[in-house]
Amino acid sequence: MVTAAFVGTIALGTGVGVWASADGGARPQEGARHSSSGRVSGADPAQPGAPSASPSPSRSYPLSRAPRTIPAVRSHTPARGPGWRPRSGERVVVSDAGLADEGRLVAGELGLTYAGATDEVRTGDVRLALGGGGNGESYTMTVRNGRVDISGPAEAGVFYGTRTLKQEVHGGGTAPEGVVRDEPAKPVRGFMLDIARKPYSESWIEDRIRELGDLKFNELGLHFSDDQAFRIQSSTHPEIVSPDHLTKAQVGKIVELANSRHITVVPEIDSPGHLGAVIAAHPDLQLRNANGVATRGAIDISKPGSAKIVDDLLNEYAGLFTGGQWNLGGDEYQALTVKDPQASYPQLAAAARQRYGSGGTVADLATGWLNDRADTIRAHGRTMRAWNDGFFRGTSAQPAKDLQVAYWTGKEIGARQPAEYLSAGRKVVNYNDEFLYYVLGQPQTFVYPTGQRIYEQWNPRVVRGTTAVPARYDGQVLGGTFAVWGDFPHAQTQDQVAAGVRMPLRATVQKLWDPGTPALSWADFRKLADRLG
Repeated sequence: MVTAAFVGTIALGTGVGVWASADGGARPQEGARHSSSGRVSGADPAQPGAPSASPSPSRSYPLSRAPRTIPAVRSHTPARGPGWRPRSGERVVVSDAGLADEGRLVAGELGLTYAGATDEVRTGDVRLALGGGGNGESYTMTVRNGRVDISGPAEAGVFYGTRTLKQEVHGGGTAPEGVVRDEPAKPVRGFMLDIARKPYSESWIEDRIRELGDLKFNELGLHFSDDQAFRIQSSTHPEIVSPDHLTKAQVGKIVELANSRHITVVPEIDSPGHLGAVIAAHPDLQLRNANGVATRGAIDISKPGSAKIVDDLLNEYAGLFTGGQWNLGGDEYQALTVKDPQASYPQLAAAARQRYGSGGTVADLATGWLNDRADTIRAHGRTMRAWNDGFFRGTSAQPAKDLQVAYWTGKEIGARQPAEYLSAGRKVVNYNDEFLYYVLGQPQTFVYPTGQRIYEQWNPRVVRGTTAVPARYDGQVLGGTFAVWGDFPHAQTQDQVAAGVRMPLRATVQKLWDPGTPALSWADFRKLADRLG
């Protein structure tokens, strides 16, 4: 009867258990989630050294309870024992020199000594090791015999294990005895920042990287070129750079810090729209209609000089941003928002016919532009994405097969449902503007998203509006990105933005790590976030 009552409490994720601390004293410990289904994970007999699902009775220790972390761990096998907490003089050791960065970081955070690579393991040690197969972002963390072992098939997974440990022992807590087996549901867990419309300091961006790393995000998007400004130093075209900008040295430090947290920086030079800052220095490249009226932010893609300047920039920044991802933009090209693009922009229509034959259209030409920029970036070995309204229906020119869809809106002219892209075999990254868009000043119909709405109503398959795409497409939805846009840059200060996105970020990563219904209520999730800091 006692065992049944205890397991029932675990499964519900409620109640308070008693933990014996390492020094023999007892302290209360909050209940915790064991898996998305609410079940208690049993031991895996295939895992060497895994604790028994029914360990022998202990004189002082009840079965452990799963850690409370953000995001929640996917599986915890309970065991009996005192758990582990950091103590002065204890060490972090690694099995491989490649884990030195992860080892030094967690040692510094927990006040331990980094002892480097060694086969000698002592009581009290935290040991980081590479091993096993499967998802490179997965890890196993075993707390047993007074020490912690974190292992994974790749450095990223081991790093995430250290983030779990850091949260477990936050504020003097104890890592619970037993085994955590954890991995993300989605490979893309991103935060995008518009630094073109609103500049952010290097230190502010670095603070966000540290926050993102602790939450197990793995992408930081930087939208640094738009109509309002171009925010990174350029050697190929210094004339386009805005006075308030980041130097390449500063960006290099940002990229280095992101790499140390296993975060890929995803740059974006949006084109052929949103190029106002470039056009300001090269007015001859601005798109004009049949009456000679300039089109805001749009470059004339019929001019060879337009392709040259954008390719110059793409090639230049490919050397600065060393990650494997790139956003080509492609959205809101104003030539395609008028009733008759061919009549309004005869020079584009002529260029389209020259390239694609008598039936060539402005949409064909815009598709060809995107493909050409993809060729430029592909040569640098990058995986590319473009905004969904840069993909057009009914064109003779088709977007490159390897372009992923960054789906943000269904409000554009000729809007297509996400399923159209998915059924064609495209991979999609979810930027759903009804849940994941934090637009400064709340223009048009935008409102600041709340963590509660994301936590309770959104999951990665909710790509457009509030309706999920069919489950058969789940594998093609790579994940999601929470985006901050600076339409009205003075609407909030940097500190207000940081505070405003705090809970939405935590809710977003919880649903990207595990899309299922969370075990904690929103109120309890928020309390947990406040406790963890």
